[in-house]
Amino acid sequence: MKTYESNWNSDNQIKDDASNWAKYRKEMISAFPAYQKETSDPLAAAINKAVKAIDQLRPEAEGPAYLGKNPELTIDFDHVKHISMPAKMSSADKVIDDTVELFEGLPNWGHPLTMCNVIPQANTASIIAAVLSEIYSPNILEGEYSWNVHRAELESAGMLGNLFGWNPDTTGCLYTYGGSGCWTYHVKYALSRVLHDSRTKGVRTDAKVICSQQAHYTMLNSTDWMGLGTDNIIKVRTNINTNAMDLQHLEEILKDCKEKNIPVASVVCTMGTTDANAFDPIAQVRELMDKYPNDSTQYGKALLYADAVVCWAWLAFREYDFEKNPLEFSADVLPLIKANCEALEGVKFADAIGVDFHKAGWSPYASSCFVYQNCDEFENLLKRPGSAYLQPRSPYNPLDYTLEVSRAATGSLAGWATMKYFGYEGFQAILGGILENQNFLRNIIAAHTETVCVNPEDHGLVTLFRAYPEGVIAEEEYRKELTDPAYKEQLVKNNILTKAIGDKLYHWFRNGKKVNGRCTPYLSFSTGFRVAEYNRDASDPEACIFALKAFPMNVHVTPDIMRHVIDCVLAARDEVISEQ
Repeated sequence: MKTYESNWNSDNQIKDDASNWAKYRKEMISAFPAYQKETSDPLAAAINKAVKAIDQLRPEAEGPAYLGKNPELTIDFDHVKHISMPAKMSSADKVIDDTVELFEGLPNWGHPLTMCNVIPQANTASIIAAVLSEIYSPNILEGEYSWNVHRAELESAGMLGNLFGWNPDTTGCLYTYGGSGCWTYHVKYALSRVLHDSRTKGVRTDAKVICSQQAHYTMLNSTDWMGLGTDNIIKVRTNINTNAMDLQHLEEILKDCKEKNIPVASVVCTMGTTDANAFDPIAQVRELMDKYPNDSTQYGKALLYADAVVCWAWLAFREYDFEKNPLEFSADVLPLIKANCEALEGVKFADAIGVDFHKAGWSPYASSCFVYQNCDEFENLLKRPGSAYLQPRSPYNPLDYTLEVSRAATGSLAGWATMKYFGYEGFQAILGGILENQNFLRNIIAAHTETVCVNPEDHGLVTLFRAYPEGVIAEEEYRKELTDPAYKEQLVKNNILTKAIGDKLYHWFRNGKKVNGRCTPYLSFSTGFRVAEYNRDASDPEACIFALKAFPMNVHVTPDIMRHVIDCVLAARDEVISEQ
């Protein structure tokens, strides 16, 4: 019988004269984390090297709001896929260097000039928690593969349940792939509850998902992917001033569904929109749903979902003493904070709530959390038979009811770490600070006759405003645009100017242009955050309001930065007009 010589020596080390595969393996060992304690840790050294390398992309003082020195997009989209995996093995160091290069030109979310959207810099505790997850790969699918790590998801449910005014013992949550994932979980929950046999026979009844005109466009994704169909969305008119759901119109819809025996799968209350900070009157919505229930002999009870992914954190002020004001917020800002918190109080009436930690949680992407009030109902409604090759080793096994069957702990650890780190007081300080900066910005806008804030009633995370040619009285111009159909031609003209200013600012940001010695801020704009008052049904796509947007989400933002924003806007306006 032929024998083969082993590639291993008596100390279980690969021999120097081993086969080629074993030589490669010997080289690769250093590129994997050690499984036991060592005097030096190659992984820690590699991470330290990578962080130092990417730190070199950070700007110098007064530098632009992107990483690196090359703001240009270097992807050749026509040929980028003309590539094969290398035939020979590279080195981990070379790949890390290549990876750092990919970040060249990326928007720097930590820069105080970055205020384009609800994309804040992640806090260090959440970043480290997420990185640790990547090292040891706990899978929060079931207890065996996550062990104590899945406590982060369970404790998140308890902390969020307490925040929402629910019983934490009966609250459950699932970290998922984004606000879209939260919406999708809610649609699945609603269909499983209302259409009793939909899980086995499919969706064979046109149940309705009712939401406001301001609802996030992910409503299309979720109803499409869940097989209900986008035609089964019914949109409720919104108030022209508050952008909140019109209760009279909602009652008409629910009454009509009741009379025609059309089942309502869910009603979605948007609890703080990105642009308009619109809060639907969720307590009254619950009353109307109870007044016009589904026929209980055929269907289950409709679900009430609160899409609070943007503004959920304002509930941290439930614990705040507004009389004593221990954090010493200004008299202008304090009532606005209180109003935001009170607008969210009604989420306690919801069956489920969507939360994004990567928005108002200052955590890494993606750390969204679908939170449900009745964990027994949700988990039993969606329960599946167990797997033959996965054995339950603990009482907590989301594999029985989750959409995902590989569940990284990255998001749950990031969200959990943020709540543990910030606490109520940390959330209060960071959110209140945003409104302090925002109040300062709005005062600057009001001090210029040719600029106007177009969402003065909203006190969320964004200021929307318009800039007009020099000599125009912005307040008067905007009032005519908003109310007078005879002024539509001028509205369209000023919308074109607004977009041109936004495009100019983006061009300046990308090219590192300086205004008064400081780089241009990274802003964005909306091409229709609200419709004109004579266009409530949105039938005329031109009769809407464009606006520039500033989200001072960053902890590094100062009043001086707010002044600079308006200086840049007016400079961009002047250049756009001169070019025209």
